[in-house]
Amino acid sequence: MQEKAQWRSTTVLAVRHRGKLVLGADGQVTYGNTIMKADTKKLRRMLENRVLVGFAGSTADAFALMERFEQKAKDYPGNIARAATELARDWRTDRALRRLEAMMIVADADLTLLLTGQGDVVQPTDGVVGIGSGGPYATAAARALVRHSELSAVDIVRESLNIAADIDIYTNHNIVIEELPCQK
Repeated sequence: MQEKAQWRSTTVLAVRHRGKLVLGADGQVTYGNTIMKADTKKLRRMLENRVLVGFAGSTADAFALMERFEQKAKDYPGNIARAATELARDWRTDRALRRLEAMMIVADADLTLLLTGQGDVVQPTDGVVGIGSGGPYATAAARALVRHSELSAVDIVRESLNIAADIDIYTNHNIVIEELPCQK
């Protein structure tokens, strides 16, 4: 039986540390065992640069979800938790949206949230969350670095993504980083 080739792309990591919110992502998009692109930008700023969004999974699906999230965020100004919850509800219940294969991290100065197609909206307790094929590696590295180093949030994200890229074949070292000041 021949295995169906899958688009794989990404490691995205969010870290809140020492008054900064930092999102970082690698740039690799892979189809099956072929690297299709090495410099994709998987992070977006929205809502007048007050919200950062990172995505993993199918790029077209992620763009569709980001557009819907942005509209929900405009419907519930200043309340990304409500916007995320409304998007997750629609994503889980809408027949067309249910087929979308992506995950998102959305964050502002106050809150970091992980959104999935199963209707999950999760706020990490420690301010660290990763998604994509290298997400678990980057998350583990970031948690260790937050606890046991004096690195800045930007350096923690960069180092953690590099560690993930050394382990995960679907993650590369072409790293993009975005940051915001945060409350926590």
